[in-house]
Amino acid sequence: MTGAGLPPLTLYGSLRWDVVASLLPTTPSSILEVGCGQGAVGVRLAAAGHRWTGVELDAVSAETAHRRLESAGVPGTVLHGSLEAVGAAEPFDVVCAFEVLEHIEDDAAALREWVDHLRPGGLLLLSTPAWQSRFGPMDTAVGHFRRYDPPALRALLHDAGLVDVADRLYGMPLGYGLEAVRNQLARRRIVAEGASVADRTARSGRLFQPSSAAAGVLTRAGTWPFRAVQRAYPRTGTGLVTWGRRGTSGEGS
Repeated sequence: MTGAGLPPLTLYGSLRWDVVASLLPTTPSSILEVGCGQGAVGVRLAAAGHRWTGVELDAVSAETAHRRLESAGVPGTVLHGSLEAVGAAEPFDVVCAFEVLEHIEDDAAALREWVDHLRPGGLLLLSTPAWQSRFGPMDTAVGHFRRYDPPALRALLHDAGLVDVADRLYGMPLGYGLEAVRNQLARRRIVAEGASVADRTARSGRLFQPSSAAAGVLTRAGTWPFRAVQRAYPRTGTGLVTWGRRGTSGEGS
């Protein structure tokens, strides 16, 4: 499937996908995506031949993801609910969660639960907002408990039993401009004041989402130079991608 036939990514999503795609297995693998949103990443994974399962708390987003799978004509499974909806399935080769961990108050417990769904040697792949010092109005508006400094998130992954933990930053330089615009929008109450953290989290996956294929093509074309630049600055940016493997028997952390 060509890029033009895939669901559109946001501007940030396009920058992030440039990093994530390079870390995924090159052979068909079973992949669990926690907090799959509207399925823009999931359809890409399924179209690449992976056996993809997505789980999503927000009913509206889950339905959109299901429709997108059907429209693309690729196999995949969307489960509406918490991770308990996955049940006692066979462990996955990859568990991924993009812009999810920062929405969870007990992030250490969430990581342990995600690791439990990995086979030994399997890959956990995450993205989060970077740098707690950059926590701003939009973080509050969309239900973030925190942002992550790279050493702190690496330590959390080690504590969850992962080995070969590594990370890289992305979003240099476009992410800084996007973040400034989003913070300004949040100051104008783009998300209803007084909404619960759960409500703000549910809405977060629907904000800034392009709806048309044409918008997706324009986003990909428009972010091309910025994706090229960010590859030269893997230690600078507003977004963080972190990964590690579940240890095999006898392999320490």
